[in-house]
Amino acid sequence: MDRNFIMERIPHRPPFLWLDRVLELTDSAIRAETTVPAELDIFKGHYPAYPIMPGVLLCEAVFQAGALLIAETMRGREEINGVPVLTRILGAKFKREVRPGDTIEIAASLQEQVGPAWFLKGSVQVGGKTAVQVEFACALKKEA
Repeated sequence: MDRNFIMERIPHRPPFLWLDRVLELTDSAIRAETTVPAELDIFKGHYPAYPIMPGVLLCEAVFQAGALLIAETMRGREEINGVPVLTRILGAKFKREVRPGDTIEIAASLQEQVGPAWFLKGSVQVGGKTAVQVEFACALKKEA
């Protein structure tokens, strides 16, 4: 499942789309992948002598995977009118650096749904090792 599949389901677009392809998608979990472009302008200012991907953007990749999971879960339901929007970050742990050119695997899984709130947790792995772990919540917001 490529970027077209992703962009049909969530509103994010380049240069702020952090998912390239979906590797696996179930009712309660998603695994996606992206390659961090070495030419991103971010690297000119974020530790230019030793460029690393900002942790907040790694979290954003997880949040986008979670939004995609929710959007796909809700697909076809008539009562749904809106897009998943981040409402809470419950915790984040940064364990490894992600560098320009790295391919990362992004995972998110649904822990619980309570009314309009969706509670998820996710991670980013680089080289098969955990770079980021984060728990978060989303709610559906109507598009303007």
